Amino acid sequence: MSKSFDYIPPKVWTWDKENGGEFASINRPVSGATHEKELPVGRHPFQLYSLATPNGQKITIMLEELLALGHQAAEYDAWLIRIGEGDQFSSGFVKINPNSKIPALVDRSGAEPIRVFESGAILMHLAEKFDAFLPKDPGPRAECLSWLFWQVGSAPYLGGGFGHFYAYAPTKIQYAIDRYAMETKRQLDVLDKHLADNEYLGGDGYTIADIATWPWYGGLVKGWLYGAAEFLSVHEYKHVQRWAAAIDQRPAVRRGRIVNRTSGSPSSQLLERHDASDFDFGTQDQV
Repeated sequence: MSKSFDYIPPKVWTWDKENGGEFASINRPVSGATHEKELPVGRHPFQLYSLATPNGQKITIMLEELLALGHQAAEYDAWLIRIGEGDQFSSGFVKINPNSKIPALVDRSGAEPIRVFESGAILMHLAEKFDAFLPKDPGPRAECLSWLFWQVGSAPYLGGGFGHFYAYAPTKIQYAIDRYAMETKRQLDVLDKHLADNEYLGGDGYTIADIATWPWYGGLVKGWLYGAAEFLSVHEYKHVQRWAAAIDQRPAVRRGRIVNRTSGSPSSQLLERHDASDFDFGTQDQV
């Protein structure tokens, strides 16, 4: 194998199916379904098809927060999509999300089902539907949405950039790791400076901006992502640490974080949640 710095791109790129890496079996340069399979449908207003990755946790946390506020109409069925096995390429899933990424939601509370994909869009849909976690006043609303879309635009550098090259790539490439470590630390610094003067990302109130950002950046500083806490010196970001710890104490966050989780001990997993009565969240240890 040639060293990475000896690689010269060809005039026309072609797909090498034997490119190695943890996700080689599911990565491909085309979209669409690979197999026919319909998705299950439960009895609750919302049907969520997802996995407890940071992106998936955003939606289960939001739904659990809505239920904690007393919005019983936010009850949902959470169906497990095993992305490592290619469930996201089934014909049923592609009908909901043509981009074949989790999470994907079907809102069946009205006369006609509504599909919603992309985590930021799902959070906005739920926030507007239930009038929760999204400020009404123009200034706070703009601040909340600015940080929501900051997360949507920034997290790929953390996950697909740093996380991939640091933890998953078949070879360690110093240039790639240095490049994305630098960008991840810059993003943490952006958050830290903002949170020095604000309790939450949108100001004084907890919003969908925090719900979107916490699974990624809160998880990172809590030491849950990529085994990279020491490498990135996350202890330096005191204000992010304070914010992450405060959100971690919210019961709905702890519940949402374990829905459709397939790693860790069985007590820290809740696969395919279909009813709040199915599981006694109050007896669970911190996960």
